[in-house]
Amino acid sequence: MESDYSKLLKRARENLPESVFVKERFEIPKVLGHIQGNKTIITNFNQITSHLRRDPKHMLKFILKELATPGIFKNDSLIFGSKVPASKINEKVKKYIMTYVLCQECGKPDTKIDEEKGVYYLKCMACGQKHSVNA
Repeated sequence: MESDYSKLLKRARENLPESVFVKERFEIPKVLGHIQGNKTIITNFNQITSHLRRDPKHMLKFILKELATPGIFKNDSLIFGSKVPASKINEKVKKYIMTYVLCQECGKPDTKIDEEKGVYYLKCMACGQKHSVNA
């Protein structure tokens, strides 16, 4: 037998819009930048790495390898040695997040990269899951 409180709560939840229950607290940041001559300059690279709580050098190494282009991190900006579309960079940032930020078990971004005996692990602070990653 349902109590009056349970009935009222159920009715209230049914009357709420769906968007109230579907709140995503983690958004994948988009790159901001411009093309200057033969170079692509990403001006918010430092903000992206801060938001993801990852070392800029680690993310830089991953993105440069994925895009197969030279680049440097200078004055809080990422400078590619060639013209690279923002859509392609955003795709690689998303791939980095899926590999090195989001927990494979619970999907939360509350993770950190730890090292034990030369092996790197992605450790989730939310659920405790730990799995190895290439660093």
